[in-house]
Amino acid sequence: MPLAAVIPKPQAPVEIREVVLPELEINSAVLDVELSEVCGTDVFLHRGLLDGVPYPLIPGHVSVGRLSRIRGQIQDVYGIPFREGDRVTFLDVHRTCNACWYCLVAKATTRCPNRKVYGITYGLADGLCGGWSQQIYLKPNTHCIRFELAPERFMTAGCALPTALHAVERTDIQLGDVVLILGSGPVGISATIVALMRGASRVLCIGAPDNRLEAAIKVGACATLNFQKHDRDEQHSWVLDHTHGRGADVSIEATGAADAVVQAMRCTRDGGRVAVVGQYTDHGPVRFNPHLDLNKKHLEVRGVWGSDFSHFFRAVEIMSDPQRSKPWEALKLKRYDLRQTNEALSDVASGNVVKALIEPG
Repeated sequence: MPLAAVIPKPQAPVEIREVVLPELEINSAVLDVELSEVCGTDVFLHRGLLDGVPYPLIPGHVSVGRLSRIRGQIQDVYGIPFREGDRVTFLDVHRTCNACWYCLVAKATTRCPNRKVYGITYGLADGLCGGWSQQIYLKPNTHCIRFELAPERFMTAGCALPTALHAVERTDIQLGDVVLILGSGPVGISATIVALMRGASRVLCIGAPDNRLEAAIKVGACATLNFQKHDRDEQHSWVLDHTHGRGADVSIEATGAADAVVQAMRCTRDGGRVAVVGQYTDHGPVRFNPHLDLNKKHLEVRGVWGSDFSHFFRAVEIMSDPQRSKPWEALKLKRYDLRQTNEALSDVASGNVVKALIEPG
């Protein structure tokens, strides 16, 4: 039986368990995991901060591996069947129905009420459905993407890149825009890279700790500020000093701190655009002035909830291109085996690492 790292309940240490691989349904597969990742979502899962989580569960919602068993047939978006031995990643979002109002009318599949997510809303009772495991059971209608690049190449960006692509898409960054990124974790760093790809002239980054801000500079940010050493007024003045007193054309909040949303609005120029990415869990209410912070500034503020297949597919295309993916080479990776997952969670929560990968084998 394959081994898996399991969060038994919120705040409890991760446990290593043997898990039975279920009988394969028609048009399903088994993925032998080469690499998975630890992201901020996994920290929230461990702390019990997400709603509707069926503990115990196997975390790891974005993973890479090889298909070792296929029952029936699964195909890529071009209609080409996958074969056993193919290296793939897969969209962690599963079971969007393409039949409800959100899927068909609103074109917002991330809000489909039937939506399930590997490693987050699939629990241990659902089987091997998380990447912190030697194998994953890919249920029927899981969308896989074939690629030939080395696993760590794609996983350097991991789940952060599709989210960043969604944020940049929602803010419609224009050629020459000055972009402010609030947050220097993997999403903030990927958003920095993608904003420059989209045509931003300069990217500013406010975050912490210093090792992550150094990574932001390496991937292209022109200036950074450590929020732990400067209060909100000083941060606002710093942005104004770098934007001729106007504020950023576009601000992307990727922090997980509720008050950073208000800060993003205040640091954006009149008539600018704001994307809220980091509020994946409820961090509590904040106070803001609707007149001064939003309406008088004539801001466009958009939420970014996860990503869909288009963002995931584009992420693989970018990381498969040697030139496009080059900025991510600057990021330092740290690998952990299954028995080091508690250490990995701690390192990600503290910001001691830029990118943490789980190597189940």
